[in-house]
Amino acid sequence: MIKDRLINAKTYYGISEKLKKGFEWLKNTDLENIKDGRYYIDNDNIYANVQSYDTKADAAFEGHRRYIDIQYMIKGVEKIGITNYDNCSVKTPYSEENDIEFLNCMKNRGEFLLREGDFAVFFPQDAHQPSLNPEKQINVKKVIVKVST
Repeated sequence: MIKDRLINAKTYYGISEKLKKGFEWLKNTDLENIKDGRYYIDNDNIYANVQSYDTKADAAFEGHRRYIDIQYMIKGVEKIGITNYDNCSVKTPYSEENDIEFLNCMKNRGEFLLREGDFAVFFPQDAHQPSLNPEKQINVKKVIVKVST
């Protein structure tokens, strides 16, 4: 997992050309005025889901196998839980169609705040629990860039 500010994204360009394209899309898109929905950056290889929602008191941990997530906070702040995939057991089996499985993760869990201008990159080994209330429920706007592995 990586957590940083979008202004520092260039630091991570060397990881992969696809991640670089995802970061470049974030940097060159008018995110303040973008509407919720799906945006294709490189067909199914790289695409973005823009979402507005209310944070919640609890959420399931999730994992992905086919895509890396770049989660970027456009507006608001949310708490995200994090642990290694190996610390979890399967709650809902993996859906190949949706590239997601829901997990029970009881040990070695951490958490952090994702604030406006922050991004977090979650790799397949990173079980994550997004959309949690920072202190109380608030409305956020976030984009998740999905980058194929």
